[in-house]
Amino acid sequence: MDALTAFGLVAVSAMMICYALEHKHRHYTLGFAAACGLGSIYGFLQGAWPFGVVEVVWMGVALRKWLQQDSELVV
Repeated sequence: MDALTAFGLVAVSAMMICYALEHKHRHYTLGFAAACGLGSIYGFLQGAWPFGVVEVVWMGVALRKWLQQDSELVV
């Protein structure tokens, strides 16, 4: 296994774990967003730019969700 494949495996594994635990704490939503960012980097480095674009979109969706969760806690 080369370094790029290992990086992708870690990124996608982190995505799945954070997504599964989102209901436990809002920080997992932020972790999911970060893992999507890593997945996007992996996609672009691998040459699968559509995957990279989709992961950037998911990162934005997760960041927006995290910000909304944050504002809901303050109110």
